[in-house]
Amino acid sequence: MTSPDPSVAPVPGDTDPEVVETSGPGVDSIVCTVRVPADPAAVASVRKAVVADLTGRDLPEDLVGEAEIVASELLTNAVRHARPLSDGTIRVRWKIRGEVVEVEVTDGGGATTPKPAPRTVWLSSGRGLRIVRSMAHEWGVTEDRTGNVVWATLGGPSRRRAT
Repeated sequence: MTSPDPSVAPVPGDTDPEVVETSGPGVDSIVCTVRVPADPAAVASVRKAVVADLTGRDLPEDLVGEAEIVASELLTNAVRHARPLSDGTIRVRWKIRGEVVEVEVTDGGGATTPKPAPRTVWLSSGRGLRIVRSMAHEWGVTEDRTGNVVWATLGGPSRRRAT
């Protein structure tokens, strides 16, 4: 095995993000968190991390697939339309409680509040939140002191209410 060349700068999103796992608020609740650069290249590595984690927990394949799509759409929207957090990253969390998965993406906020785009056949983009809304049991946007948190719950109800 060869060691990487130290003179070559890493490409943002080129490596797997570090997944930090903590206990959630409930007895059977787990929270996984990654922080990634506000760069489109980070989306694929987050998708990979979400799938690997949820598959390793033996969650249903359709739930894993939905979580992969939702994480990808929410992170892509944050990269395209929002500022990063103060440390230059975007935070992605997935919370697992039984067979319910809540995916949330926290960014530094943007010029507008995230909402699904109107239906149209003319736009080549703008369908991400409509896709999320169609897959999620619940979804919403909350603002906190750092920016926006866009979240979606898959597989059943969440502990919060959509806004």
